[in-house]
Amino acid sequence: MRSVETLNFKNRFVKLGGEFYQYKAPAPVTNPFPVASNPDVAALLDLDPNAFDRPEFWQSFGGNHALPGAQPLAMVYSGFQFGNYNPQLGDGRGLLLGEIENDRGESWDVYLKGCGQTRFCRGFDGRATLRSSIREYLCGEAMAGLGIPTTRALALVGIEELIQRELPEPAAVLVRVARTHMRFGNFDYFHYTNRPGKVTELADHAIHCYFPELETAPDKYAQLFAQVVDRTAWMIACWQSVGFAHGVMNTDNMSLLGETFDYGPYGFMDRFNPMFIPNHSDMHGRYSYAQQPQIGHWNLAKLGETLTHLVEPERLQQELERYSARFNHYNRTLMARKLGLSVLDAEFDSLVSGMIQVLSRHKPDHTNFFRTLSGFRTGSLATLRSYFPGNPEELNAWLDRYTRLLEREDITPEEQQEAMDAVNPKFILRNYLAQGAIDRALKENDYSEIERLRVILKYPFGDQPEVFRKWDIDPTHYASDTPEPYLGMQVSCSA
Repeated sequence: MRSVETLNFKNRFVKLGGEFYQYKAPAPVTNPFPVASNPDVAALLDLDPNAFDRPEFWQSFGGNHALPGAQPLAMVYSGFQFGNYNPQLGDGRGLLLGEIENDRGESWDVYLKGCGQTRFCRGFDGRATLRSSIREYLCGEAMAGLGIPTTRALALVGIEELIQRELPEPAAVLVRVARTHMRFGNFDYFHYTNRPGKVTELADHAIHCYFPELETAPDKYAQLFAQVVDRTAWMIACWQSVGFAHGVMNTDNMSLLGETFDYGPYGFMDRFNPMFIPNHSDMHGRYSYAQQPQIGHWNLAKLGETLTHLVEPERLQQELERYSARFNHYNRTLMARKLGLSVLDAEFDSLVSGMIQVLSRHKPDHTNFFRTLSGFRTGSLATLRSYFPGNPEELNAWLDRYTRLLEREDITPEEQQEAMDAVNPKFILRNYLAQGAIDRALKENDYSEIERLRVILKYPFGDQPEVFRKWDIDPTHYASDTPEPYLGMQVSCSA
């Protein structure tokens, strides 16, 4: 295990040259202190978790001390925001410190978010609020626990500074870790400034670093696009399966590797509602839950446009057209797992279609509907029926169809429940739970709920009785339907 001073930095993005970034040291902060630390992410970097106990860790990752081997830089990019092209983007408040290679040969980007102004900050203060940083920290861990590709965070550094948003509020630095920080927007920037050679350099860099098996392929750029299409389809299908809505699916928030990236106004659906919109700035629902698959296609089409000097338009269109088929395949596969079924035929499709109609009419809690459904043949039928008080006959008719499909699977009720509970979470990061942790942090300087949620969300499919005994807390609070006053919470882009 390594110390803060001996992390194994290597910095491949630097080799692209100064047109791709600005060298910039983090802005110093006042009295950095621990808000949250993540031993699981430390293990990815071969970092000794005891490093969190040293003041040097918080000074270094707060931005006050240079890390040996790091070469901080702010990436330049642009992007389509709510469908409109914005040429004035880039890392305005974040710096890529570099990559850390662990002993397993894996490379991880380490990035400070909220570490001061860069030349891309467009007049903003370069800082991040503590509340938004807590939300990003927790959701990265929630998604990782669910098995969904995501960025994560090593730590959350508190700083004794207030920043002005609607009101003055505490700031923080998030230490984000990802496979890459390359976005669709990196390609947008050089395409729309008419520098196709730089787009080629980006594509070559991506292939060399993340898709080395493509380097000798005669159609390597087309295959690169195909890989991004496939990874994006998988990521969004995973989102759909757990009722997650990203909230700001701009092209500058789309990772080249299909990782959930840049958590802003996100949310997990409470009651089933395909038009769920987590971002209160999204007045027209462009990034609603139901729109996400289509927006994935739209964003990929924009990425494809940047590669037209490298790949024939017909081939790009061919790969893009595969997106819908890939998404539908992944979506059906994940839904089959949620229902404990393996035969995906016309009867299965009809069952799912009927289920969506029933859920749309009755709007049960999305997460707990599936969790309760797993045991309807072993004792939870009454609880399941409580979600449909107005028309239990409609549920019964659908359950009869579902039972027939389960019977042809030759699976016992107990095996069915075990299989379904392994993929339908008991615990998700409901907005009101995240807000509870934020309120404690802001009002009481109490960060303990952040750690409790991190640990609970690490294993979202299990009951975890030992965790709740350790903290003497009630699991019902974390697993119950969202209380009425908090249903449909939306979050602002202000961060």
